Amino acid sequence: MSIVRNVVQDAAIGATVTETLEGLSSIGEPACAAAILQRSPEPAFQRWIDAVHPADLPKARLILAPGDIGPAIADLFDAYDVAYCPHSAWLIEDIRSLAVRFNELVPAPFLRLRLDVINTDACRRFHIDPVVARLICTYRGTGTQLGFSADENAPSEIFTVPTGAPVLLRGKLWPGTPPAGLSHRSPPIAGTGEVRLVLVIDPICDPDEELC
Repeated sequence: MSIVRNVVQDAAIGATVTETLEGLSSIGEPACAAAILQRSPEPAFQRWIDAVHPADLPKARLILAPGDIGPAIADLFDAYDVAYCPHSAWLIEDIRSLAVRFNELVPAPFLRLRLDVINTDACRRFHIDPVVARLICTYRGTGTQLGFSADENAPSEIFTVPTGAPVLLRGKLWPGTPPAGLSHRSPPIAGTGEVRLVLVIDPICDPDEELC
C-alpha cells in the first residue's frame, strides 16, 4: 500500500485518494473534504529541484485566465534564469495541467497561482481556507499536513501529504454540505534549514482578486 493511501486510511475521515487527475472529482462527494492525487516524483526530477539554489527557485503571485497559465509560467522560469531542461519543462507542464483540472472542477474566469519558496513557519496553525476550494502541491520539501477534529481543537493526529502529491481541499465557501472537520497547515520547519517550493491555486472571479 502506498504512503499516500496509508495517510488517508489512517486519517479515515474526510479524504480520498486517486491515481489520476480525473479522480480528483471525488472532491464533490458529500463526505470528501480533500482529494489527494497519489503519485511520487521521478527521482531524477526530485534531485534536480532539490539542488536548485533557493534564490533561483521561481516565486510569484499571478492572476491569470486558465489558457494563459502555461506561457506565463514559462516566462516566470525564464525570469528566474532556471535552466531549461526536461525537468523544468515537466514542472511547467505539471503546473499547467493541475491548473486546468482545478478549473474544470472549480470553474472560475481567473485563477490565482502562487509559487512560494518557504524556509520558515508559514500557516502553521490548522485551518480551513476562506475559499471555495484550493489546490496545493509541494514540489520540494515537506508536504501539507492534514488533521481531523470534530471541534475547533487542534487535531490529535497529524498526517503529512507526500512531496509531489497534489491535494485538493474544500474551503469554507464550498456550497452545500458543511466541512467534514478536516483541516490543514504548512509543516513547521523554522530552524531546520529546509526550503519548500509550494504551488497554491485558488479560483478568482475578477482580476481585482475577488474570490469565487
